[in-house]
Amino acid sequence: MTPVAIALLAASPIIGSFLAAAAQRLPDDARGLLLGRSRCDHCRQPLTARDLIPIASWLALRGRCRHCGAAIDRMHPVIELAAVGVAVLALVAGSPAAMPATCLLGWWLLLLGAIDRRTGLLPDMLTLPLIAAGLLEGLVTMDGAPPIDRIAGAAVGYAVFAGLAFAYRRLRGRDGLGLGDAKLLAAGGAWLGWQALPGVILIGAGGALAAALILQRGGLTRHTAIAFGPWLALGIWAMRLLGP
Repeated sequence: MTPVAIALLAASPIIGSFLAAAAQRLPDDARGLLLGRSRCDHCRQPLTARDLIPIASWLALRGRCRHCGAAIDRMHPVIELAAVGVAVLALVAGSPAAMPATCLLGWWLLLLGAIDRRTGLLPDMLTLPLIAAGLLEGLVTMDGAPPIDRIAGAAVGYAVFAGLAFAYRRLRGRDGLGLGDAKLLAAGGAWLGWQALPGVILIGAGGALAAALILQRGGLTRHTAIAFGPWLALGIWAMRLLGP
């Protein structure tokens, strides 16, 4: 195992803790995320270092705030564990040279999926830089799709979903697919190349369909909105690890 891999694995719980906080604050409180202190979501008491140890603090506190006893959102430890899982999978399934970029992509997608799950939004402040990062990776590394395939992937990915969103709006008179999803698929094309897009869509649609079938037991109707971003992010991540 290389020193870079060891460093990424060691940093992954800390990065996961940051992602969990970012998923709760973005896109509305970017300044507070970077400059403000971590606080309880309920009583707003500042959290100390012992309250912020990834995973361990949540377990030690039994999932409750030390000050007010309110339940801590379970997404905090889930995201922290998922961030560790991203680093482990990037090490096991990817090439050592590509591990930093693969971790970056996985953590970025994890944040986007968590935000979309909470708010129904995929902020431009995260999707557009992710497109640029994918195109940049094609210029600085020989791994993965060549730059021309990445440019085509970004263009085709956006065009396909933007076209579907426009058609749905014209036919049904309401939004069914957001342009944030189109930009996220464009990011997938920028990282993976156009050849991977069918696999990304297939995995994403399959995951969303499975979620819909499960939620149907809880009263899901045809008017219930299901965030597609987490499943699309899963498709991009899977294709990054498995290849087209």
